[in-house]
Amino acid sequence: MQPALTYDPNPSAPRWRLPAGACDAHVHVFGPAARFPFAQDRGFTPGDAPKEALFALHRKLGIERCVIVQSLCHGLDNRVVEDAIAAGGGNYLGVALLPLGVSDDELERLAGAGFRGVRFNFAKAPNPAFDVERVVAFTRRLEPLGMHLQVHFERGLVRELASPLAKSAVPVVVDHMARVDAAQGLAQPDFIALHALMKNPLFRVKLSGIDRITHDAGRNGYRDGIAIAHRLLQDFPERCFWGTDWPHPLHDHVPDDATLVDALAQIAPDAALREQLLVHNPQRFYRFVA
Repeated sequence: MQPALTYDPNPSAPRWRLPAGACDAHVHVFGPAARFPFAQDRGFTPGDAPKEALFALHRKLGIERCVIVQSLCHGLDNRVVEDAIAAGGGNYLGVALLPLGVSDDELERLAGAGFRGVRFNFAKAPNPAFDVERVVAFTRRLEPLGMHLQVHFERGLVRELASPLAKSAVPVVVDHMARVDAAQGLAQPDFIALHALMKNPLFRVKLSGIDRITHDAGRNGYRDGIAIAHRLLQDFPERCFWGTDWPHPLHDHVPDDATLVDALAQIAPDAALREQLLVHNPQRFYRFVA
């Protein structure tokens, strides 16, 4: 049986027109598996979601720039992202998954190929994916290359990891609003911890995943997730990025990417703020060359 697609191959068009140079700062590419095999120890097997489908989606949504994040289904073999970066003409950059023991030569090569950061995934005990102290020590190797640290962790870990991550030698980007439970609102301990963390200028946050943290499968327009994203952008306008998280793996539904774009009207109701979120912030941080 073929793995199911995790995206709509015929997406609708958004109602909102995005500003020139708009960036989707968090996507993945999967396969095609015949060319870029999935990792043997992967935790899930998605259907192919190749760069051609991503490029077509972005043309339809009005997105000109993008940051592709290496997925766990491809493990530590970053060739699938490197291939998409090379095809993107300077408008597509990447974030790698790497072992802590990666060589300096390989780090330098990836930086030259358009990778701007390295991502680590943290899970709760008893099976944590990485030791945060070792990851923080690793950031000293990223600093001379102008690369940043990107972190993705399970709900609740923001309170535990905030303090050690503040010792990073490079900027830290927090994925998907720290996976807070949007239904619990702005007064919940996890959001309070994320908000406090963001007061440190070392940190950035991706306002991606309104569809993941809301848990209503889109029936209420992701309004709880929108409220979390809006507050973060309102309070930290220069250190937020936005992304679709296409092609939506390990999800409880397949979001309409046009709906995610249209939600920007509520996340960033002011046109100047939308342009900062979508154009100026990613340009300054990721250093697009096209």
